[in-house]
Amino acid sequence: MVELSQIKRERAADSIYEALRHAILNHVFQSGERLDVRLLARKFDVSATPVKSAIQMLVTVGLVEIKPRSGTFVARLTARDVAETFDLRRALECLAAESAVHNVTDNALRHLSDLIDKMRGSLRTEDHSKYNTDFHRTLIRLSGNHKLLGVYDALHAHIRIARIHSSQESWHARLPYEQEEHVEILDALRKRDAPGMIRALTKHINRAKEVLLESLKGQKHERRADGRSFSDTRDDLQR
Repeated sequence: MVELSQIKRERAADSIYEALRHAILNHVFQSGERLDVRLLARKFDVSATPVKSAIQMLVTVGLVEIKPRSGTFVARLTARDVAETFDLRRALECLAAESAVHNVTDNALRHLSDLIDKMRGSLRTEDHSKYNTDFHRTLIRLSGNHKLLGVYDALHAHIRIARIHSSQESWHARLPYEQEEHVEILDALRKRDAPGMIRALTKHINRAKEVLLESLKGQKHERRADGRSFSDTRDDLQR
């Protein structure tokens, strides 16, 4: 069992929610792994009540699922989940682009350019993912819409889970395409060209969605070849 530090008792459910959310997003808890409420309560040195409240919060955002007569589990993402999530991401980023072109500053443009350089020089998937996330969150922040940023961050949690569960072996081969797309997005932003930025974002996000779906499909086939069951998934990857 992973080491989980004790927390302050005030607002315990919120603190446990954040701790469990961080553990799920950073692959400490695996997709489909069972979460033992009593064990977690002992690890956090609290009663079961705040743990159950935190789990309900995680259920609400789709990171955990409760199966009747079975228990509480880290949610599995299906191809349908991933496709819908990326479609929403595209809609949010394209909406942000309409305002970002009016709000962008020279400092923001330099920051985005620096992030592209850092992604280009990244040797680890973790570093590349961090810079990539910063790049897209900067675009959302430039919209000036705080509610949009909140919705985007909640949605991005599912994208991170999907990427963790997918194959990372070919990420280096995808970098040239991704870098070219990021440059196209930045060039359109620099020109204050909202339609051009929306086209670039659509191209970029659709390609990322297709790559991830193919990776998940490949994992499904590999696991079936090993004779492992897929009966506990919420949907079929072909759907």
